Amino acid sequence: MLLDPHNQTDHPECKSRPDSGLSAITELDPGYITGSLSSVWKEWVKWCIEFGIEANAIMAVPYDWRLPPSMLEQRDLYFHKLKLTFETALKLRGGPSLVFAHSLGNNVFRYFLEWLKLEIAPKHYMQWLDEHINAYFAVGAPLLGAIETVKGTLSGNTFGLPVSEGTSRLMFNSFGSSLWMLPFSKYCRADNTYWKHFSGGSRKGHHSHQCEEQEFQSNYSGWPTNIINIEIPFTNRFNAYPTISEIPETNLSSMECGQPTQLSFSAREIADGTFFKAIEDYDSDSQRLLYQLQKSYHGDPVLNPLTPWDRPPIKNVFCIYGIDSKTEVGYHFAPNGKPYPDNWIITDVIYEIEGSLFSRSGNLVEGNPGAASGDETVSLINLICVSYNSLSWCKNWLGPKVNITRAPQSEHDGSDVQVKLNVEHHYEVDIVPNMTKSPRMKHITYYEDSESIPGKRTAVWELDKANHRNIVRSPVLMRELWLQMWHDIHPDAKSKFVTKAKRGPLRYEDCYWDYGKARCAWPEYCEYRYVFGDVHLGQSCRLKNSSADLLLHYL
Repeated sequence: MLLDPHNQTDHPECKSRPDSGLSAITELDPGYITGSLSSVWKEWVKWCIEFGIEANAIMAVPYDWRLPPSMLEQRDLYFHKLKLTFETALKLRGGPSLVFAHSLGNNVFRYFLEWLKLEIAPKHYMQWLDEHINAYFAVGAPLLGAIETVKGTLSGNTFGLPVSEGTSRLMFNSFGSSLWMLPFSKYCRADNTYWKHFSGGSRKGHHSHQCEEQEFQSNYSGWPTNIINIEIPFTNRFNAYPTISEIPETNLSSMECGQPTQLSFSAREIADGTFFKAIEDYDSDSQRLLYQLQKSYHGDPVLNPLTPWDRPPIKNVFCIYGIDSKTEVGYHFAPNGKPYPDNWIITDVIYEIEGSLFSRSGNLVEGNPGAASGDETVSLINLICVSYNSLSWCKNWLGPKVNITRAPQSEHDGSDVQVKLNVEHHYEVDIVPNMTKSPRMKHITYYEDSESIPGKRTAVWELDKANHRNIVRSPVLMRELWLQMWHDIHPDAKSKFVTKAKRGPLRYEDCYWDYGKARCAWPEYCEYRYVFGDVHLGQSCRLKNSSADLLLHYL
C-alpha cells in the first residue's frame, strides 16, 4: 500500500485501487468474524432497503483515501466521475440526491464543491447544486482537522493491526492524504481561489494566508491547548517559538547541543509547516512532509483544505457528531534514542473530558476546553478521534436565532423532551443550551435554523457518547436520519423539521419483552405474536402495524 512520498505513485510491484459499488462502503473486511468488526455503512444500507429504497438507488462513491485531493482528480478523475454520478442519478431518478459523508469523506465533498466552481460557469453553479443535491448529511466531519493526524506523522498509529508503530509511520507518511486532516486555526484563511481565477489570476501557485488578530491575541488557535509539546536539543540561539519565516535563517545542525528544551506548537504552527520545519534536523520525514504540505495543500490550485469551512451552499445541511467522550487533544513527544522511524516516543497525552482537560496521569491541565468533549479517543475499532471544537465548528453555520430540542436517544413518550425557541446565537460563540441532562440517560440535542437563509435549512445534531467510527452504525442515528428523510419527501409534512415530540418503535427489532410488566414493551406499538422459530420472549414481540403506518405519526 505504500506510495512514493513525492509523486504518490504505486510501488512497481503492487498497484492498489479502491473497490466500487456498495460492497466498498458496507464492510472493510467482509467475513463471519471480521465483517461486524469492520462494518461502516452496512447498517444504513440495510435501513434504506428495509424501508423501501431500491438498492440501485444507493450510489457509493469510494475514493483512494491515500491520495491528496488534487491527486484524486489527476490520477483517477475522481471529481469528474463524481459530477457525472450526480447527473446520472438525476436522469435515472428524476430528482436531486442526498449526500451522506463520514469523517474524511466530508473533506472530499468540500473539495468537490470548490472544484465544481471552476468547472461550471458562475451563473450556473447554484443552479447545478439545487438541481442535483437536495441535502448534505455531514457525519463526524473534522471541520478544523484532527490532532491524531500529527500523532500518526511522528510515531505512527497501528489501529490494532499486527505491525510495529515504526512501520505504520512509514506507511502513513507515504500517503499524501496524511496531512489532509492536520489541525488548523479557526482564525486563519487563504485567498478565494474562485474569484482569483475569474478575475484573471493564475490558478497555480501559493495561496496567500491571512490570520485575524485574534490568532495572536488568544492562545491555542481556538483549540483547547497546544497540539504538540516536543523535546529537542537546546541551543541559545534558537527561538523557542519560531515562525515559519524565522526558522530557515537558523542552522540548527551547526550549533552545540545542551540540555533539551520543550517547544510548543499551536494548530496554526502545525498547519503552516512551522512545526515540521523546526524538527527537520532531528527527523528525516519532516522534509518530505513539508514538500507534500506545500505541494498538495498550500499550493493546491482549487482549495487550501487547511482553512475553516463556510456553510456549503446546499439547500439543506445537517451536521451530526458525537460528544462527551474522552478525546485526545494534545501530545508530549521526546526522542527515545532509537533510529528512524521509531525515534519519537509519546511521554504524555492531554485529554478533553466533558469540559475539562486532564493529562494521562489524571492531573488537571490548564487550557480552553469546550463546553463538551469530542467523539472518543483512538482504540482498536476507532480509526480517529475528533475534538469538540473541530466537530462543532458547524454551529457557526446556524443563524442568529436557533431552536434547540433535547430528547432521549431511546424510544420515549415525550415527557423528557426539552425545547428552547429562538435562542440567540453569535458567530464563533458556542451555543450552550440551558437544559438539564440525566447522567443515566443518553440524549440527542438538535440545533435547527430554517429562517436565516431563505429557502435553506441548517441543523446540528449532537449525540451523547457516540464515538467517531460507530456513529455510522448507531440505531439511534439510523432512526433519526430515516425520519428526517421521510418527513422531507412526504407531501403532507407540516413542519420544517421532523417532530421530536416522541419516538416509538419503527421496526420489529425495536420491540422487546418487558420482564417487569410481563408484557411486550410499548403496547401501543408492539404486541406478543409468536412465530415458529422464536427462541425467547423478545423475539415474539412484533409491531402491531406496518412501519409505513407508524411513520405517519411523525408528520
